[in-house]
Amino acid sequence: MKKIKIQSSNILLLITVVLFICMYTAGCVVYANKGFTHLQTFLNILINNAGLICVACGTTMVMLSGGIDISVGSVVAMDCMFLAVGMEEWKMNSITLMILVLLIGLVFGLFQGFCIAYLDIQPFIVTMAGLFFARGMTAVICKDQVSIVSDKLFTALSNTKLTIPFGGYVNKKGAMIMPFLRVSVIVAIICVIVTYLILKYTKFGRSIYAVGGNQQSASLMGLNVKKTRLLTHVVASFLASIGGICYCLNTMCGTTTQATGLEMDAISSAVIGGTLLTGGVGNVLGTFVGVLINGTISSLVKSNGKLISSWANIITAILLCFFIVLQAIFAKIKERSKL
Repeated sequence: MKKIKIQSSNILLLITVVLFICMYTAGCVVYANKGFTHLQTFLNILINNAGLICVACGTTMVMLSGGIDISVGSVVAMDCMFLAVGMEEWKMNSITLMILVLLIGLVFGLFQGFCIAYLDIQPFIVTMAGLFFARGMTAVICKDQVSIVSDKLFTALSNTKLTIPFGGYVNKKGAMIMPFLRVSVIVAIICVIVTYLILKYTKFGRSIYAVGGNQQSASLMGLNVKKTRLLTHVVASFLASIGGICYCLNTMCGTTTQATGLEMDAISSAVIGGTLLTGGVGNVLGTFVGVLINGTISSLVKSNGKLISSWANIITAILLCFFIVLQAIFAKIKERSKL
């Protein structure tokens, strides 16, 4: 059974990577005249989705444990509004505010994780309550859009360009344009690496896979199932708060409608990346590629210029259905292997 599980995970990851390569290559061929072949186009996908990458890492961990978390998008919105109002109206230091945001994420995850793990309430119900609470608190903090302009450190972090010494191009004015990354992308990549190492090389990571595969078997193995589920939600909310900071660095504002649907983008990225909805199988690297696929779809729609943005959602929905069907097929293979 273990051998089949590993093979299923590898196949799903391989399909995801091949799909991304094919989509991006098609974009380079069709929209070469619109700059799709420039390295900066790919880097812009990373920049625009830095916050989502962080959130998706946490979502992947929760899904691997057999749970779900639909509150993360509202948590990101609440974090952005808290940062914006804190800097512009409360005149607080941005470093202090970022630390508080991370602490809020820990407390938020601790409460949700306790309700799910120790009170045995369905994760969907608990995190839906968290979704409404965080979105409501966003409006309580401030109902209007608040732009961040006064804090020099946060503005400097947002505007910092990490220039890459290769992959430049000459624009129409004859100037050499060098590609660059933002600080938020570096943070997001660190989150991916750390999450990967936790899941692959730590006892906690192995426990997440075991609990997601079969809670009863994990309990018989001597694993603390409740503690594992609790810590998984704590880590996921913490990563969501990191994503909230990255999201705010990109937008430099807080609004009540910010990050609407981000939780669904995170879930779809995880599923497209090969994480099973039933838990126990998946890889955060696949989720990372899943985010790139979603970002590539949006870039292709924008490059076309004639399609409305809703087409990106339609294409994502089709891919999501495709991968869910694949998951169902692998689940059937698993059942037959037990006979």
